[in-house]
Amino acid sequence: MKIVSSIYWTHGKGQRYIRETRPGPESACSMTLQSTMAPARHRHHPAPAAVRTDGPIWITRGTALWRRTGIALFLAGFASFSLIYCVQPLLPAFATSFGLGAASASLALSVTTSLLALSILLAGAFSQALGRRGLMFGSMAAAAVLNLAAALSPGWHGLLIARALEGLALGGVPAVAMAYLAEEIEPRHLGKAMGLYVAGTGFGAMMGRVGMGLLTEFTSWRMAMGVMGCLGLVAAIGFLILLPRSRNFVAARGVSPAFHLRAWAGHLRNPGLLRLYVTGFALTSIFVTLFNYTTFRLTAAPFDLSQTRVAMIFLAFGFGIVSSSIAGGLGDRFGRRPLLIAGFLLTLAGVAVTLVPALPAIIAGIILVTTGFFVCHSVVSGSVGPLAGTTKGHAASLYLLFYYLGSSITGSVGGWFWQHGGWTAIAALTGGFAVLGLILSVTARHRIVAP
Repeated sequence: MKIVSSIYWTHGKGQRYIRETRPGPESACSMTLQSTMAPARHRHHPAPAAVRTDGPIWITRGTALWRRTGIALFLAGFASFSLIYCVQPLLPAFATSFGLGAASASLALSVTTSLLALSILLAGAFSQALGRRGLMFGSMAAAAVLNLAAALSPGWHGLLIARALEGLALGGVPAVAMAYLAEEIEPRHLGKAMGLYVAGTGFGAMMGRVGMGLLTEFTSWRMAMGVMGCLGLVAAIGFLILLPRSRNFVAARGVSPAFHLRAWAGHLRNPGLLRLYVTGFALTSIFVTLFNYTTFRLTAAPFDLSQTRVAMIFLAFGFGIVSSSIAGGLGDRFGRRPLLIAGFLLTLAGVAVTLVPALPAIIAGIILVTTGFFVCHSVVSGSVGPLAGTTKGHAASLYLLFYYLGSSITGSVGGWFWQHGGWTAIAALTGGFAVLGLILSVTARHRIVAP
């Protein structure tokens, strides 16, 4: 006979938690122990799977806390993604200033996303013990300062070092933001909240690219990077002021490295999560590669566009901002799998349209790819937390590891395709990843939706 004993204890300000244990056969009865005193220290790491008996205190849609959270996470998305991608429109300028080829110039972005992918794993683990809000603020502020350092660096290698450290610092934002939303937002509105955060990332990515292009045209790329660093600091301060403190987070003190390894391994054995991770890799492989080499394509013959005109094409991100916000709500209402399939179909169609050698067609293709990408990213990122159980930070960090590895690996490999096959090769590479994402979406055994 299975005997269950329930042990209650308090944590923090009198909040009561419950942990169930199953004694061996020698136990003849079940016990319920209640105490208003804090628990004694355990030799083993505490169970982060503790569940509050009075239920989580959710942030519900329409409240002041909801609005503050939305604005704060919008600022986090804006700051982090504007800092990450602000160098993308500058790749041709780097190639000219430092005498580099397209693949070498793309390292200014790839080293950032590579270190970001590694940092995200560490940040997701540390946030289980350190908390969410402070770690995100520290990451945003440090990255902004490092962007200033990159602007002041006199040589190419110094700039790459600063950009690499910037990626390392920014790891505390994306994974932790996803975990924070999954823990604090009422589950039926999680898709909408995640859509707002992704909209912030889209706005940051757009303004980082467009703003850099405009500033570079009238000043210099160094001045443009310096201004972006200052804006990042302002956004970090606003984030700290606005974001509510965690109310459902339970710190896992003294957790050993083995705990983190078990959590990551468990998520990688989850077929649903693994499918989402590979989908994230495909998404950034398409998006970053296409935009990286669009800048080279449009600044060369027969288009010969100026830095400002190329930067204005990144206004297509406005469609991504709107689509991600709408997609979150539609996914909550109708299910996320159909929306994901539609997003990849839009992306694939956009890649095909860019093959037409006319500027209006290229712009139309970029708009389609951008819309499809943000729809997919909103759906996938909002699906990770509900499948993760208690270690949401670990699950989110793995998703973003795959996500940024796609940006780093395929974004750099795309330079070889560009140099040897031109835009046709780039379209074949990105189109192949769009087909992969579509297959993963269509063949999913279970609906991609929160349980």
